[in-house]
Amino acid sequence: MSSTLRKRANGSSPSSDGFDTVELEQFVVPNLTVKDLLSVIPSHCFERSALHSSLYILMDLIVIAALVVGFRAADPYISPKYVSLPHPALYRLARFCLWTLYGFMTGLPATGLWVVAHECGHQAFSPSKTINNSVGWVLHSALGVPYHSWRISHAKHHAHTGHLTEDQVFVPKTRSNYPAALPAFDSKREDVNGSRVHTSVQNELREAFGDSPISAVAWSVAQLLLGWPLYLILNSSGQKWYPVGTNHFNPLARSLYKPAEMSQVLVSDLGIVLWLCALYTWVQNYGWNHMLGYYFVPYLWVNHWLVMITFLQHTDPLLPHYRPAAFTFPRGALTTMDRNLMGGPGVVGSIMGWFGQTLTHGISETHVAHHISSKIPHYNAWEASAAIKKRIAQDGIYLDGPGGTWGEVVRIMRECKFVEDEGDVVFYKNARGFAKRVAVFQEGTSASDSGIDVDDDKKL
Repeated sequence: MSSTLRKRANGSSPSSDGFDTVELEQFVVPNLTVKDLLSVIPSHCFERSALHSSLYILMDLIVIAALVVGFRAADPYISPKYVSLPHPALYRLARFCLWTLYGFMTGLPATGLWVVAHECGHQAFSPSKTINNSVGWVLHSALGVPYHSWRISHAKHHAHTGHLTEDQVFVPKTRSNYPAALPAFDSKREDVNGSRVHTSVQNELREAFGDSPISAVAWSVAQLLLGWPLYLILNSSGQKWYPVGTNHFNPLARSLYKPAEMSQVLVSDLGIVLWLCALYTWVQNYGWNHMLGYYFVPYLWVNHWLVMITFLQHTDPLLPHYRPAAFTFPRGALTTMDRNLMGGPGVVGSIMGWFGQTLTHGISETHVAHHISSKIPHYNAWEASAAIKKRIAQDGIYLDGPGGTWGEVVRIMRECKFVEDEGDVVFYKNARGFAKRVAVFQEGTSASDSGIDVDDDKKL
């Protein structure tokens, strides 16, 4: 196993026969069991308290209320009475900048509320299922999320994380998923593992992908702005074999829901209807600008942070993806990555990272532990995460990635284009057809004989 997750494969080196080659880092497929991972977590980390969890809701609401009061008080001071600006249009620009800053700042504690609602769906808010589902439904509905509908599909994601045909979100596209413009695999011109690719194939792939820094930035912005609603409405980034029209609002979507779950989906839809009615009433009483400024822009930031956090947790050229023959629950749980949201080098990076992890309750920094046991509340996840990382380090597994920044999103957009249609354990390839890693199995095991039973999230 690699000594560090941050290690990158060597750059390509050309040869006289027209091939470029890279040295792939070996990834030893882990054979850990659920017991191996859960047994190292202190028992008190599994304790849930409605009171303790509610204090975080209170904290988030207090921060949001303070921001509303503060920015509302500051707004009147952007006027000729208090500030002298050379042109009237500059006052409008200044107010726009002020409320843009408000939207950004409010989006972070509002994402904290989203995280608490998400924990309700995992029954991590309290020992009471009734309390969990009631609080979760209110919070998620207030943020435009169909609570039960997403809770059900999200549980499938946890049970099959990193599974190429059963995972629910950020599922890699295979070579055959792309239009005909993408060249088919040619064993005479490229290695299936992505270590050796002819320059002609590289050119064909880059042309098909339209690979450029500008396109990567454009796709990143589009995903961060629209990714969440498009996933709920159109199954964007979900399973490719799901029927066209699959969405989280249709109780008859059999790919997502069982017949017995229809009533829960309808209750979730009711929450969305009430949310839309509340927004309509807001606009009718106070106007569009009031609703957009105070609520909708922060709401867009919540969607942005949600997509950014989860995308970076599950997407990287160093993370494996499994087909059925090689998948087990522990392997899937370890296909995730912890990142310090907004964190980076230096004093500024440390400060930003502290704000990010505090206001979003460590959802980005403790995600591996969350996938190993989703019923651990976020305030206990830090200790659980430290214990888990100490254990998996014994097997050479390190899952701390680079900081969770916009630059990382763009980098991954460029490095993670597709996976091959064959292979039990696959890694993303870039727009030139190169991968970073190749999977190897421990001595005496194979994809079909790992010695581990497939588990599911219900047992955790």
